Amino acid sequence: MNNKHIGSDFDSFLDEENLRVEVESAAIKRIIAWQIESAMKQAKISKTAMARKMNTSRTSVERLLDPSNVSVTLQTLEKAALALGKSLKIELA
Repeated sequence: MNNKHIGSDFDSFLDEENLRVEVESAAIKRIIAWQIESAMKQAKISKTAMARKMNTSRTSVERLLDPSNVSVTLQTLEKAALALGKSLKIELA
């Protein structure tokens, strides 16, 4: 058995396959969508009400909450945070 991935870690595998950015982006978006949805449930805010607070469409809120849609702008995230009475914090680690 001659498997070049035996003994390597998952990050190394993703780097070798040029998948790391894609996988990390998807994971980050899933977390963000979950956090927004959780905050909406806690505040008892519907998607329609969220759209109204963000001054956008319900379709836009649906895209924001879609964990597989990684195309979200910082402006949209900031609007969502403000609509929920929160602040947006982004950092490089």
